[in-house]
Amino acid sequence: MADSANAGQGGAGHGGDGTSRRDFLFLAAGAVGAVGAASAIWPLIDSLNPAADIRALATSRVDLSPISEGQAITITWQGKPVFIRHRTSEEIEQAREVPLDDLIDPQRDAERVIEPQWLVMVGICTHLGCIPLGQSSSDPKGDFGGWFCPCHGSHYDTSGRIRKGPAPRNLEVPTYEFAEDTTIVIG
Repeated sequence: MADSANAGQGGAGHGGDGTSRRDFLFLAAGAVGAVGAASAIWPLIDSLNPAADIRALATSRVDLSPISEGQAITITWQGKPVFIRHRTSEEIEQAREVPLDDLIDPQRDAERVIEPQWLVMVGICTHLGCIPLGQSSSDPKGDFGGWFCPCHGSHYDTSGRIRKGPAPRNLEVPTYEFAEDTTIVIG
């Protein structure tokens, strides 16, 4: 009688408590299901990454050697215009002399440049996203000799800081570094 009672409780190959094989099968099936779900979802997640052509636009290399003192150029970086100006010593001095109390968005000129003669900024007005004038020698440069946004009347100085008008912030300075003496990498 004892043998028939034991056979009813554990069964052959179940190790005595009757649940170890079943637990193993549940765990194995769950693990296979989790791996299958992850491998099915991965292509969807990977498709959300930026394309190779977009990643290539993440940085821009600019040769500064053809830009003479007092001249400015505009390049495109990540679909935005970037203003690069080779500032004159007068423009640098003018930017340095401005008291921080006179600025709407106080920032010293030295905080906005790596090398004083090279000013690099995103050329989008911080008011409503217009592109300010001032890159060409014939453009109006506003009341402070820098850039002027004719759409709403924002005036920027020779360091790209907002001085007058509705713009709340200075023109943005993108992340950049000098790769060589006359080459910068933006981004």
